[in-house]
Amino acid sequence: MTLTITSQAFQQNGEIPPQHTCQGADVSPPLAWSGVPANAKSLALIVDDPDAPDPAAPKMTWVHWVLYNIPPTATGLPEGAAAGSLPGGTLEGTNDFRRAAYGGPCPPVMR
Repeated sequence: MTLTITSQAFQQNGEIPPQHTCQGADVSPPLAWSGVPANAKSLALIVDDPDAPDPAAPKMTWVHWVLYNIPPTATGLPEGAAAGSLPGGTLEGTNDFRRAAYGGPCPPVMR
């Protein structure tokens, strides 16, 4: 079985709705996953942007969110997931905003 992650907030390769960006409420989107290997001890989630800040001339991979030690029995995260609503034992790592929390993407540089 293949590990698959989806969101009800947007389609694969689709635009992320404003409420999940720096121009909106900047809350994490709801996420669901399936296909976790039976022998998994924990899961990690890294949300990154490989073409920041400009898709035409990327300069870096920007990390928006880091979660680790997610129990393998977890099947997803609610919208606006934060320290109090993460699955038990889940820890947040520091992102490129220099904080341990979700930080949504910002619109790319316009030419």
